Amino acid sequence: MSENTNGKINVRGVYFDNVTMDEALDKAVELINTENFSYMVTPNAEIVEACVENPTLYDVMNGASLIIPDGAGVVYASKILRTPLKEKVAGVELGEKIIEYASKNNKKIFFFGGAKESADGKAVWEIAAEKLSEKYPGFEAVGRDGFFNDEENEDIIAEINASGAKILFVCLGAPKQEKWIYNNKNNLENVNFAAALGGSLDVFAGVSERAPDFYIKHNLEWFYRLKKNPSRARRMLKLPKFIAGTVIHGNKKGR
Repeated sequence: MSENTNGKINVRGVYFDNVTMDEALDKAVELINTENFSYMVTPNAEIVEACVENPTLYDVMNGASLIIPDGAGVVYASKILRTPLKEKVAGVELGEKIIEYASKNNKKIFFFGGAKESADGKAVWEIAAEKLSEKYPGFEAVGRDGFFNDEENEDIIAEINASGAKILFVCLGAPKQEKWIYNNKNNLENVNFAAALGGSLDVFAGVSERAPDFYIKHNLEWFYRLKKNPSRARRMLKLPKFIAGTVIHGNKKGR
């Protein structure tokens, strides 16, 4: 059976906040407006399965102040474990709601991630910032691409600190982005809130698109992504493995 600890729901060892989208936004805003550093992660079934297979990731995920279920598979697993989460909370949607809040409250965001150059020669984060500024007047973003080596990490930290941004979106793909936040959290001097948001910058920039509403409504985003990119088939096998493991092992960590 799934555990419910301080409002958290344990799904395979990852402790999710049991929140609706609006409740998740309220908590994110609360964290943004505190002086202490905090971060948010958005695990789907594939990421939770990665924790099961590599238990060192549990500390990285569970160290977050806000853990939202970004996948229908996680919600389904919580039902199997008899303590259902309220709903799926898509990270890209919550990220845009945070952007809307930031635009209305003079909060600068640092975008860290995306390709160095898109079809029109600009970095993905720049295109995302331009499009979002048109949609949300007053929005201000700075950033850099997501391609770097270990030797550049100190310079990246210095760039983020010098920007004065209080909010940081780290979009490097999982689990790289979560591990980066976890390993560098003590060096971020001005950031109050960091969010691990995968491919969100590509969506904001229009480089990639979310599934049509029909697929989202029927929890079939995974199927749409598979149709668009059949090479994801191997990754998609994590979902049935995750569900089968939930039925067999419950919340037992690892195998």
